[in-house]
Amino acid sequence: MNRRQRFDSMNESHDIADVPADDPRPTPPERPLPGDCCQSGCNPCVFDLYQEALERYEAELRAWEARHAQPSGKRGR
Repeated sequence: MNRRQRFDSMNESHDIADVPADDPRPTPPERPLPGDCCQSGCNPCVFDLYQEALERYEAELRAWEARHAQPSGKRGR
């Protein structure tokens, strides 16, 4: 790793630490295991619920990233 890469990685670590505790990065939902589905045709299936949770997570993550966008001129993660 050259000097510039080390500097950039230090800045990235610092940026992560600057995230306020009252606005933590969203965490992805836990994917169900194959055995979590009973194969009985439930509506909704655990995999349907997971997909809905994943879509909510992705939307929340995009909103969070927009709130914590790097000012122009700063390198992103």
